[in-house]
Amino acid sequence: MLQTLRRPRGEPSLQAVLDAADGVILGKRDELKLALACLLARGHLLIEDLPGVGKTTLAHLLARLLGLGHARIQFTSDMLPADVVGVSVYDRASEQFRFHRGPIFAQVVLADEINRATPKAQSALLEAMEERQVTAEGETRPLPEPFFVIATQNPFYQIGTFPLPESQLDRFLMRLKLGYPAADQEKVLLAGRDRRELLADLEPALDAETLLEAQRDVPAVHASAALIDYCYAILCFTRNSERFVHGLSPRAGLGLLRAARAWAMLEGRDFVLPEDVQRVLPAVVPHRLMTGDDDSTGGHAAIAEQILESVPVS
Repeated sequence: MLQTLRRPRGEPSLQAVLDAADGVILGKRDELKLALACLLARGHLLIEDLPGVGKTTLAHLLARLLGLGHARIQFTSDMLPADVVGVSVYDRASEQFRFHRGPIFAQVVLADEINRATPKAQSALLEAMEERQVTAEGETRPLPEPFFVIATQNPFYQIGTFPLPESQLDRFLMRLKLGYPAADQEKVLLAGRDRRELLADLEPALDAETLLEAQRDVPAVHASAALIDYCYAILCFTRNSERFVHGLSPRAGLGLLRAARAWAMLEGRDFVLPEDVQRVLPAVVPHRLMTGDDDSTGGHAAIAEQILESVPVS
């Protein structure tokens, strides 16, 4: 019989993060849990929605509750890669150039409205997100651990946006949409305190070492051979389906499994169930797929639904 998850030292704090976040971002428990699973899986998070629904608040909230140093980068159309990575400045006293680190060197980086910057500025994040290091002035510099990028973007049809290229989208383990809160929750929001005031009063629910320990426990969450077969069947379906221009890559499959393991950990288990894969798939898979049609309404939700309905659990 499978044993109950050995509770890692950080798990109570992880639940405390969810509980505290739930009191600020009202009625979005599942989205908050997906965001935390993304961070546990050492991924990066993309939040896409209309302005004013809480994207930036969520990013600030996670950074504060995780007890990590964070920096905010406001992406604009005139931004340069050096604004993200940093630049060397001549120091007269030492008669040498000294590198001034950019905001990318924070543990949690909030890339706000990332699709308002040009592709050249967006590319400054590629190496950082994949390799967890940056190369500037001919020198490679490691980034701190843990390192998370939480990016927000506005819908592509809004004025002044540049679509993220496929290579950039693939660096994000998950893509979430918050949407409007439910009626009862929005009434509580309207009658309550300002969200920024609530953020200012919050205390960190865990520290960097606890988070790193939880991240190290994620790969140990057991995935059976049958579960691996299920994940592989999902990959094969996307590669053989005529609806998609191209199927999921092996990297996407690894990301799906990592996210499912993190979700299982948050559920208090040391093994992955097919339900864990199904729960994280809508956030992990659709933004990595291109369809051959012009479906722009509910496309991502429809893609996830089609995959889950078409691939049976063996």
